[in-house]
Amino acid sequence: MPWFQLRDEIDIDVRFLRVDDEYRLDLSNLDELLKGAKLLSVTGMSNVLGTINPLRALADAAHHNGALVAVDAAQSIAHGPFDVQALDVDFIAFSAHKMLGPTGIGIFWTREEILQAMPPFLGGGGMIADVRLDGYTPASGPTRFEAGTPPIAEAAGLNASVLYLQALGMDNIAKHEAELTADALARLDAEFGDVVRVIGPSSTIDRGGVISFVVQGVHPHDVAQVLDQFGVCVRPGHHCAKPLMKRFDLAATVRASFGPYSLAEDTNVLLEALAHSVKVFA
Repeated sequence: MPWFQLRDEIDIDVRFLRVDDEYRLDLSNLDELLKGAKLLSVTGMSNVLGTINPLRALADAAHHNGALVAVDAAQSIAHGPFDVQALDVDFIAFSAHKMLGPTGIGIFWTREEILQAMPPFLGGGGMIADVRLDGYTPASGPTRFEAGTPPIAEAAGLNASVLYLQALGMDNIAKHEAELTADALARLDAEFGDVVRVIGPSSTIDRGGVISFVVQGVHPHDVAQVLDQFGVCVRPGHHCAKPLMKRFDLAATVRASFGPYSLAEDTNVLLEALAHSVKVFA
């Protein structure tokens, strides 16, 4: 949506990387798409498919073609290590509530030289270095983007969530979620076969702890309602990804997500509830 809005404002050309039949980005025409491009915007991990995109390869290709790289890291930031220097990306953005923090606040990061060249887009107290009758000078660094009273309580909550995740260890979180995901994928295939279709890679390589699925002949909202009766919280819908739904001829999916707090016992309950759902609507 932001890119379409920008297109309507200044008539930019918006291009898309497609998704292949293995639920991963099709990079076969990447260099062609990047010709003349100013920015490559990509998600770190798909909130529908669980696919972890090859950010370093994408960054290398973008920089080779003179483009910058922006990463929406909301789905990936709390689920494993994320090294902006190793990935060589130019911008990352994510929300606090995706990393066990409060709503209403997030993080935007970019390289220092890019930050200094960006003009402020909001005016207010705290973002000004000097004001004169002939103009003003914005503050340097991130301060120029912090107009007005900051969300103080939310910032404290965000800091607490960062400290909590760091204490758990991002490598430990990634390993824990990978084990849970591998077990759930294997059991879904073994116990439900063609009745349940997983919308995402079957391999856990470059795959996060998100499992989207559809039950044959049953609407995802009906499945979710039955799962809710077992205390299983899932998200049914198009997940703000309607073009992706259309790519795979779907209206919606049921999405189960793993986090550092998830246990193998949770998968047991999910599969028990799913079996009941299949039986109810058979």
